[in-house]
This record gives sequence, C-alpha cells and structure tokens, in this order.
Amino acid sequence: MKVGLQYLGLGFLVAALQPAFAQSGNLHMPKTVQAGSAFSIESTGSGKAVLYIVGPVQALRRDVQLGEPTSFPPGTIYNAGHYLAILTGPSSTEQSEFDVVPENKPAALSFLARPSRISVSLHNGITGAVYVFDAYQNLITAPMPVSFQLSGTASAPQTRTVNTRDGAAWTQMDSASKEGAAKFVAQASDVSSSRIIQQVPGDPCGLRMTARPAGEKIELQTDPVRDCSGNAVPDGTIVTFTENYNGTQSTVDVPLKRGIAKVEMPAHDGARISAATGVVLGNEVRWGKQ
Repeated sequence: MKVGLQYLGLGFLVAALQPAFAQSGNLHMPKTVQAGSAFSIESTGSGKAVLYIVGPVQALRRDVQLGEPTSFPPGTIYNAGHYLAILTGPSSTEQSEFDVVPENKPAALSFLARPSRISVSLHNGITGAVYVFDAYQNLITAPMPVSFQLSGTASAPQTRTVNTRDGAAWTQMDSASKEGAAKFVAQASDVSSSRIIQQVPGDPCGLRMTARPAGEKIELQTDPVRDCSGNAVPDGTIVTFTENYNGTQSTVDVPLKRGIAKVEMPAHDGARISAATGVVLGNEVRWGKQ
C-alpha cells in the first residue's frame, strides 16, 4: 500500500511538472535496462537535484549531485515495463524514458496440462501450455525453445519442441493405447515442470454373454468387457440385461465387478434375452424352445 501511495503521489508530481518538462540533454541513461541488473544515470551541471523514476509498479526517489553518476545496485528495478526518469534541478526539470526488459534466463514455468483424466487412444487429446518467467516473475517475451515430453509405461515417449511466442508455448499429444499414468514434462533451459495425466480405458468395444440354467432361473454372465485397445473397462460400468417374453419386457442394470456382469432372470420358455452397455449391443440368447 505504501508503494501504491508513493506511486500515486509521483503521478500527481508528473502531472504538475508536465508543462515544465524539456527533453533531456543533460540526463543520460541507457534506453533499456534488464530487470534486476545494475545501471547508472548521468547528469551534467552542478548543484543538488532530485531524481524520480516512475514505472508500472515501482517508484523511486533519489537525492543526486549534478555532474556525478547516480548508481543503482542489482535488484533495484525488477518489474518489466516502460519507465520515466524525472530530474528536478535548481532551475529546470528534465525527463527521459527507458524500458526495463525481462531477463533472458527462465526461472519459473507456469505449466497447464489438460485434461487430467482422459480415455486412451485419443489423437491430440492432451494439451500442454507453458508461460515462461524470469527470476522476478516477468513474462519473458523473447522467443525461446520449450520442450514437451509425455511418457508412460505402455508406449514410447512423445516429444515436441516449440518456440515461445509472446512468452507462451503450447502443444498437443496423443493419449496412449494402454491405460495408466503418464508424466507430462515441460522444460525451458534448465527449468522444468511436470504434471500427471491419468489415461483410462475407453468405451466398451464389444459385449458377449452366456446363459445357463440356475434352478428356475437363468444365470447370465458377460465375458470380460474391454475397450477397443484391449483395456479392461472400469468396474461400476453398467450393463443392462433385457428379457422379452410373450409381449412383456423386463430389464436389470448390473455394474461390472472384476470386469464382468452377472445376473439371474426368470427362465421363461421362448424368452429372448440381450445385453447392452452404453451404445454397444451384445449378442442375443433365446431360451428354451425355438
């Protein structure tokens, strides 16, 4: 809050002094300063003056001796942006503008990976986006390569290298053909960040059931239910058994348990029984007389 008030006060000062500003011929400084680096501002003349530096977030005030350089140690100015230097001397007020630019060395990555859970065998189903920051949390806008790698236990790693644009880089990856956790890593220079993507089985790809007598009922059981890549469909997936007999229909929903669904239904002679899960329809069984 103190910095904000100081900046606000200097804003009023800048507005008040604006008519008296002259483009500096006696204020000498670099046009660009790297965030966090040391620099100096030189002036000509003699006597005492006050130097103000106003930027997007920071505001500084220094009492200076004209004709002598004013040095700023490393870490003094660290927020990237456009700055205004104002020198108020005994008889005039002068200004000069300069830019503070980010460091070119990455210090932190903001890595977004979506989704955190995805079905197997999806082309370009996984997206990774990276924002590259320097040690002072400035977005590094200069282009630089970012490498992405997605690796799991079931397939060879996928790698991409993308140059940042305005501080950001993104890519897309395929989910693996086998279920399991995959490690998604983004790296710029020697800084890396990782995320875990859970790859889960896709929708059932086929359904087959068998029937056998169980006293006065029929015991129905599916074969292990798998997706199109051969992964076991998760337990809890619903299989619907339907029995049609003499113009009536009855259904039973059964969750998979250990990869299969099992149920008992009335043993009506001539009944037609089918099973389905999702959009997948299984085989039909005709019970008793044909």
